[in-house]
Amino acid sequence: MPQDQETAMDRSPPEGSGVRGSNQSGMRAHNEKLVLTLLRQHGALAKSDIARITGLSAQTVSVIMRALESDGLLQRGEPIRGRIGQPSVPMSLAAEGAYFLGLKIGRRSVDLTLIDFLGQEVTARRRTYRYPTPDAVMGFMAEALPAVLASLPASKRARVGGLGVAMPFQLWSWVQFVGAPQAEMDAWRHRDIQAELAALSDMPVYVQNDATAACGAELVFGTGDRPKDFLYFYFAYFIGGGLVLNGQLFTGRTGNAAGVGPMPVPGPDGQMRRLLTVASMSSLAERMREAGEPSDHLWESPDHWQVSQPILSDWLDSAAAGLASATLSAAALVEMDTVMIDGWMPQPIRAEIVRRTSEALHRLDLAGIDPPLIREGTIGPQARSLGAAAIPLSQRYLIDQNAASREG
Repeated sequence: MPQDQETAMDRSPPEGSGVRGSNQSGMRAHNEKLVLTLLRQHGALAKSDIARITGLSAQTVSVIMRALESDGLLQRGEPIRGRIGQPSVPMSLAAEGAYFLGLKIGRRSVDLTLIDFLGQEVTARRRTYRYPTPDAVMGFMAEALPAVLASLPASKRARVGGLGVAMPFQLWSWVQFVGAPQAEMDAWRHRDIQAELAALSDMPVYVQNDATAACGAELVFGTGDRPKDFLYFYFAYFIGGGLVLNGQLFTGRTGNAAGVGPMPVPGPDGQMRRLLTVASMSSLAERMREAGEPSDHLWESPDHWQVSQPILSDWLDSAAAGLASATLSAAALVEMDTVMIDGWMPQPIRAEIVRRTSEALHRLDLAGIDPPLIREGTIGPQARSLGAAAIPLSQRYLIDQNAASREG
């Protein structure tokens, strides 16, 4: 589809949609993205529903829907009969209409995931390591990318629309916490991993902070109510965050907005320290090692943690207190109605962190603050990988998503 053209358009929001379409022919690309965004948000819709929500004429909607169906991006549902006039035919996104790759580069593992147009995982590859280096990532991709693409029939490989990369920015920082040689981590300063991946994959490559990408996955693929303004915490080796304002992912000037890890919070001893030192999986692993418990399994699987109850409970309390303090600081600066917590962890532990964080927040002095609702994220451990794949999907097919990503 052609690139969007910046043309004046009516933006009066019917029925809370927030965005209207335009009947000007020059806005076809925008209108196509608008229709695809609505179908992703609401599920199957008839042409009459889309015309009503967007303010587009019935003729314009018909032209757009025919073009998208011809491109294989939409599929027809069963006609709905029983109304006056012709039967209504709901249209929905076609899973096989497009595919996207997501590469998550973490401090202890790297994942490559292929998703379809609905955000469903087609296949994935994963490798763990002691610490990340550019050579380790490129070596993994040289092996994993051909295998992942081979999972698609040859006729569908041309529908892979790009590679998104979710990775911590400035990986050479915090080396003292990772236990990696500074010289090897400094290689990230000089290597253009985006350009190298573009040359290897021969497709557009987009790079985004890993926690921001996880927040983007919640925004694009999340289920249930989608608050228009929310702060997002993601537990991994370190804790990271993302911020959604007015229904859009806010990435900031450098793409590192809501990087919550360095936020100062009171520690158990009352001394101020960074949030990442009390509310990260690395802090849990350190407690386990000090108690003589093995911790390597934490990075292998998010489903089954083997942690003694006293250590786990103490860590949960510490993490919840840190999250509550960070939430209070954020809520004093930016009005938001929701905070979401997700991460590489078993769902029952995530639920317990949410419960304890909510309790800890309401023990703080909330005078002058409307405390946000603390709730679980809906994506889970794979949020960073799915968020990476959502970057090229959003760039190509959605309205105003991840606008600050860098393309190579």
